[in-house]
Amino acid sequence: MYKPTQQGSRIKRWLIPALTAALLPITETATAQEELVVYSSRKEQLIKPLFDAFEKESGIHVTYQTGKEGPLIERLKQEGKQTPADMLMLVDAGNLWYASTQDILAQTSNSTLNQQIPAQYRDPKGQWFGLSVRARTIVYSTERVKPAELTTYAALAEPQWKGRLCLRTSKKIYNKSLVASMIHHHGEAGAEKIVKGWVNNLAVKPFAKDSHLIKAIDSGACDVGIVNTYYFGRAESKNPQIPAALYWPDQQGNGVHVNISGAGITKNAPHPAKAEKLLEWLAGPTAQGILSGMNKEYPVRKDIPWDQQVASWGTFKADAMNLAEAGKRQADAVRLMQRARYK
Repeated sequence: MYKPTQQGSRIKRWLIPALTAALLPITETATAQEELVVYSSRKEQLIKPLFDAFEKESGIHVTYQTGKEGPLIERLKQEGKQTPADMLMLVDAGNLWYASTQDILAQTSNSTLNQQIPAQYRDPKGQWFGLSVRARTIVYSTERVKPAELTTYAALAEPQWKGRLCLRTSKKIYNKSLVASMIHHHGEAGAEKIVKGWVNNLAVKPFAKDSHLIKAIDSGACDVGIVNTYYFGRAESKNPQIPAALYWPDQQGNGVHVNISGAGITKNAPHPAKAEKLLEWLAGPTAQGILSGMNKEYPVRKDIPWDQQVASWGTFKADAMNLAEAGKRQADAVRLMQRARYK
C-alpha cells in the first residue's frame, strides 16, 4: 500500500535553493527507506494509480514529486549527483527532448522497451520513451460544419474559415510541437504561410486552454479549432450531446499530429535497475490500460485495446515523424509564430 512519508535528514542534503523549490508543488517526499523516486509533471491523480499498482505488483515503493516541467528539469540539473530522483516523467515530446539536451537523463538500451514502443515515440539515443499518445486534431461544430468541408490542418488557413477558427495560445507547448511538425513537413516558408492564414481566420483571440476552445465552439463563437483529443473526451463525458465532433486531418498525407507523455531514467539515478523495471512496467499492459483509460489518451503500444469512448471517435493514420524532431524545431516554431503574430 502506498504510504506518504515525512521529510527526513536526507532531503536536506538534496533540496535546491528555496526559490526553485518554491516553484514546485511537492506532492510527496522521500526518505532513505523509499526505493524509487519519480519527478513528474503529470498531475497526481494521473500517476498515483500507476504507482500504487506497480507497488502492489512488484513490492517496490515509489515516491513522487510533482511540478512544472521547467522547474523539475532545473532541479535535476542543480541536484546533480546528489539527486534522489530515479525517473523523470514529462508531458510533450518538446519537453522530453529539452530534458535530453540538459545532461540529466541516462541512455537506456532496453530490448523490451524498443520492441514494445514504436520508434517514432522514443528517443533515438534511449534517453526517453513515450508512454501514452494524444492526438492534436481538428474539432468542429456538428451544427455548422459538415465533415466533407474539412481536409487538412493547412486548409484551415483558406478563406472559407475566415472568422470561424479558434486556436489555443501559441505559448502552449502543444502548439509549439504542432508547428514544429509543420516545419518538418512543409518547410519553414510553407509552415509560416499556413500559420499566418490561421491567424487571419481567427474568430476570437487565442484561448488559454483547449477546454475553453471547445466551449467556444459549443456556444457558437467559432466553428472549428485544434485540440488535444483528451480535452474533447472530458467535454463529451460531461455532455454526451455536445454539438461537436473530432475530425482526422491529413489522412491522404502525413497523418494526424500526435504527441506523447513519457519518461526517462535520470543520469544520476540512485536505483537505475529498479527504475528500468518501473519503465518496463509502465510500457506493460496493466499500466498502458490505466494510462489510456484515465485521461482518454491512446496507449503507446499497438496491441493494447483503446478505451471505449476513445475508440468511438474512430481510427486514424498518425504522423510517423519521430517526435524528437518536434523538440529540435521548437525554437524555430516559436520564432515563426512570433512572425505570424500568433499570440
